Amino acid sequence: MNGEKNFQMEQSSDAKKVPKRVAFIKGRTVARVKKEDEEMVMTVPNLVVKEVIAFEMMIVVLTIISLVFNAPLEWIANPEHTPNPAKAPWYFLGLQELLHYFPPVVAGVILPTLAVIALIVIPYFRINLKREGLWKEDRKQTLVVLIATVGSVSVVLIFFEVYAMLVPTLVMTAFVLAPYFSKKEHGIVGWLGLRPLSWWIMTWFVINVVVLTAIGTLFRGPEWTWTWPWQEIY
Repeated sequence: MNGEKNFQMEQSSDAKKVPKRVAFIKGRTVARVKKEDEEMVMTVPNLVVKEVIAFEMMIVVLTIISLVFNAPLEWIANPEHTPNPAKAPWYFLGLQELLHYFPPVVAGVILPTLAVIALIVIPYFRINLKREGLWKEDRKQTLVVLIATVGSVSVVLIFFEVYAMLVPTLVMTAFVLAPYFSKKEHGIVGWLGLRPLSWWIMTWFVINVVVLTAIGTLFRGPEWTWTWPWQEIY
């Protein structure tokens, strides 16, 4: 070849198959790239009908539960009789449980503000837009970042003795690491390997909220001490 490069022209209109190409456009000619149309469904009636059915099923279930079980109401409010413990509504019990571990400023202001900001910002991250498995790219770098993050969070939780959040965090980390150390690409391990980082963050958040709410509802007695649910029976 005498050091000369052999350039070959390949005629193709598909930009995906031939990403590097030279296009010769004549006068009064519009360059057009073929694009596959994505599958699309209409909000009405596909989504709305499912939402209406789910809403009606929820009403039926709540009605049946209300007929079988009485609401756990207490006596009429009396300023001379303060309940012990004084519990917030169930949807605030997770926050009240955090007040048991952290200082009021941290549990009542900083942590809720960070949670709200995270829920607003995370959907705009690149990790959420790609929706690829956590271990698809840069496995070693991902492992280092994951261990460093979980280790830092665990140290803070151990320092404040927040074992109610430490245990779910470590359990979630074990599930996250399962696809990394396992060679299985099918089954539960394979399914976990396809979950993106945004899914893991949201799952961790939901599990912690459920655990803290359950502890505040079932296991907190007088003076906010740990009380087993069946202790009042005896």
